[in-house]
Amino acid sequence: MELVEESPYRFRIDRHEPMRVPGVVFASRSLLPDAGADRSLEQVANVATLPGIVGASYAMPDVHWGYGFPIGGVAATDVEAGGVVSPGGVGFDISCGVRLLAARLDRADLGPRLDALMDGLGAATPRGMGKGAVWHLADRAELDAVLRGGSRYAVERGYGVERDLTRCEDLGAVDDANPAQVSERAVERGAGQVGSLGSGNHFLEVQAVAEVYDEAVATAFGLRAGQLCVMIHCGSRGLGHQICTDHVRAMEKVMPGYGIHVPDRQLACAPVSSHEGRAYLGAMAAAANYARANRQLLAHAARQVFTRITGAELDLVYDISHNLAKIETHRPDGAPRRLCVHRKGATRALPPGHDDLPDDLRPVGQPVLIPGSMGTGSYVLTGVVGSPAFASTCHGAGRVQSRKQATRAVRGQDPRRELEAQGVAVRGASRRGLAEEMPAAYKDITTVIEAAEGAGLCRRVARLVPLGVVKG
Repeated sequence: MELVEESPYRFRIDRHEPMRVPGVVFASRSLLPDAGADRSLEQVANVATLPGIVGASYAMPDVHWGYGFPIGGVAATDVEAGGVVSPGGVGFDISCGVRLLAARLDRADLGPRLDALMDGLGAATPRGMGKGAVWHLADRAELDAVLRGGSRYAVERGYGVERDLTRCEDLGAVDDANPAQVSERAVERGAGQVGSLGSGNHFLEVQAVAEVYDEAVATAFGLRAGQLCVMIHCGSRGLGHQICTDHVRAMEKVMPGYGIHVPDRQLACAPVSSHEGRAYLGAMAAAANYARANRQLLAHAARQVFTRITGAELDLVYDISHNLAKIETHRPDGAPRRLCVHRKGATRALPPGHDDLPDDLRPVGQPVLIPGSMGTGSYVLTGVVGSPAFASTCHGAGRVQSRKQATRAVRGQDPRRELEAQGVAVRGASRRGLAEEMPAAYKDITTVIEAAEGAGLCRRVARLVPLGVVKG
């Protein structure tokens, strides 16, 4: 794939048939995917063929190969001009995202209680591939209430406080969810998992604020140097996976009737305004609400443990998703247009002054939460005015090794011992699970953040370091 370097952090894939727009990759040279091992740049070009796509097919600094869209891919389609929605542009873990809670306690005051805290969090956090959850729903009606109400319904039921909603994307729930578009199989997979971590790269981590780059913004977010935090990374579990599977199949069948041809069947799509497009968006919104309730429940369990062990409370900094398609108004050519913005492994990063921000955050912008690989630092950033990719930025470090490659790379080593030697307490993960997520499997998070900032996508506020991790 031929790339034209436009600036140190921006590369262009020139438009050629059947591309409708160019591709744009925000990265430094060291972060560009290895064309021999990773075909994500080819996927960037494929996404550029989608009907109604506006501006460019974008890739974030953490870009790597995914299903249809690259992970770290952003694309917006014009709803009124036949623009499509593609489940591959959201992914299987719908509304997978990050929730950050800040403790009213500093690292220096934790003393010898870290082990007890990690034991408590490990015991209170359901995780792994199977069932087990903080909240055991009574029936389908209660699950439907979760699918419609997300974090709002969880808070109504006593799992959290009202402030949690103002510090959550969409005030805790997407309003146009349609549980009727969620299949019975998806319901079966999700019914017993509300308030569970899952496996893979999902985690609950105790962290400390190591550096603050912008005191004023950090204060507005509720962060200070030395402070303890809890970060939760998880999504919509089996329910979201099944919804993606179901709607990809449905769209594959109807594309010819809409005259849509894509270079990769994994880009199955339908016009946003079509029956199939609306059905997917309604089901996707239901899964997004499930994911937010999921993180709300896990945060509730973590709060109880944190208060019991330390006597301190946890306040929500923010909750943001990085696998969603949203109908938003942007001005790509100066005039307002309704766009379906796909963010697949990419985080919305609203700038200061944006109407969708709560009053206390509007002057400083939206908190952007970017976890690093296990055992490395994570970053809190903020959105900036004039972001070149529909107010989007990266979502993590980005894999450079498959899970099998990562496991082979640490053969004969003890990942748990290596992490504990770095001062990171580990609870609940198998050796294989740890091996798949070791830092060598990922790009360097600091380099990724430098590229995102250098490309004008966001701005650093604080860096957090891990003290202990709970994994499936």
